[in-house]
Amino acid sequence: MRTFGVEEEFLIVSPDSGKPLPLAGEVLRLHELDGQMTGLSRQLILTPELQQEQIEAVTHPHSSLSELGAEIRAGRTYADSLAQMAGARIAALGTSPHPVTPHATSNSRYDAMMDMFALTAREQLTCGCHIHVSVSSDEEGIGVLDRIRGWLAPLIALSTNSPFWNGADSGYASFRTQAWNRWPTAGPTDTFGSAQAYHELMGDLLSTGVVTVPDFDARLSRNYPTVEIRVADVCLNPDDTVLLAALVRALVETAAREWKAGKPADRIPTALLRQGAFRASRWGVRGDLLNPQTHRPDSAAYVIGVLHDHVRDALDEAGDDAFVADSLERILRDGTGTEQQRKAFGRRGQLSDVVAHATSLTHQLPATSYSPASGKTAQKQIDLPQRMVTG
Repeated sequence: MRTFGVEEEFLIVSPDSGKPLPLAGEVLRLHELDGQMTGLSRQLILTPELQQEQIEAVTHPHSSLSELGAEIRAGRTYADSLAQMAGARIAALGTSPHPVTPHATSNSRYDAMMDMFALTAREQLTCGCHIHVSVSSDEEGIGVLDRIRGWLAPLIALSTNSPFWNGADSGYASFRTQAWNRWPTAGPTDTFGSAQAYHELMGDLLSTGVVTVPDFDARLSRNYPTVEIRVADVCLNPDDTVLLAALVRALVETAAREWKAGKPADRIPTALLRQGAFRASRWGVRGDLLNPQTHRPDSAAYVIGVLHDHVRDALDEAGDDAFVADSLERILRDGTGTEQQRKAFGRRGQLSDVVAHATSLTHQLPATSYSPASGKTAQKQIDLPQRMVTG
């Protein structure tokens, strides 16, 4: 069973106005202090991000979907409890509904990015979800990357959670995708063909003096024996994060089997992949998507069904298919975080309502996990110290 892990980025927001607050340094200070007192910070990982208005929660690698889901929720609860101590909350929003001028985190890496990328970096306050899945070697990893390229746009559609930008509805289901694509290496890639070709490209990119780490939609991890899929918005509902992780692991397993069997990668032009990503970003699950098999528009429901069928064998073997099937049906029926945000705004036309609603959904949903033995959704309690839960 391949292991997988998740990195989720969150906004730090005012509990009153919902506006982002530059309190990451204080939240991380409390995280370090709590580790000295309870040891919890050694179990739950929080890291800084580009801007002081955001924080990242990182899970450990897991082989079980239920264990991964429990740590995703534990990380959200823990981060929110620390934010409350600092006078704030966390919200799983891909972009801030309120206008904001971010405050950059100062370290050697981020200082260099601010110097190189200027306004692009200064304005970049977006929150994504990155999923790591284990691979046996770089060669297998490249075999996977070459074979999942056409399947990433539906993942964007399923995770859309950023309709607002600079105080207005952008018209996009995922405006984070549009803002993110301002980085020079963001987006889909050509096929690589081999690990050697991939690493040669990394060397060539480094030699340009522009980027040190590529922001590809999917890449080999620098630090772990994994492939890292980076297309998703952070999900408002933690169950959607668990769904994405299940689908990504199944995509990786399916692609690895194709690579081992010698099945050629689909050499769809990268320009077409960008059109698929645009459709997913623009309309999410409420418009037509590009079918990864025909590269022509089909309804979102049909394309999501094609994705599900493509990875069903891997899902079945992992015991994840019932959870995935139920979750996909729910999203196609109820929508993603984008629909939730727009509904919250529509009640009174207040951006603060959007953030308040998001804050409640980020960490207060009951912890659930799929139980393969029963085929049902089982409750799983997160055991955190009461001080952390109450703040």
